[in-house]
Amino acid sequence: MKFQLIDQVIECTPERVVALKNVTSAEEYLADHFPSFPVLPGVFMLEAMIQAARTLLQERGHPRMMLGEVRALRYGTFVRPGESLRVEVDLHKEADGAFQFKGSGTRLRPDGAGEPSTAVSGRFTMRAPVP
Repeated sequence: MKFQLIDQVIECTPERVVALKNVTSAEEYLADHFPSFPVLPGVFMLEAMIQAARTLLQERGHPRMMLGEVRALRYGTFVRPGESLRVEVDLHKEADGAFQFKGSGTRLRPDGAGEPSTAVSGRFTMRAPVP
């Protein structure tokens, strides 16, 4: 099963990727998270950063990479239906087949209302699956 969170890749270079996840009220998980206050789950914010990093790695010739480690993960503001999560992921280091990234997700409100605010940020490592 392929679970695709990224709706659009805005920019992709060998060192950086910027992508967009639009949150709609039609997404099934919002019925449970939370019924009276639907928000994009934090684990999905992290997954959006991971999927953005995979896009960059595929462009570099590494199609099968998995999450190895997450460090300094912080959550900020909620992302609600009708809002978007703008994900920015930068490759910081490559060593021994592992890739270290720094990522962040910024909440964007419809029509640019209000200031963008950080929803998630952290560092993570991607590596090849163990055979």
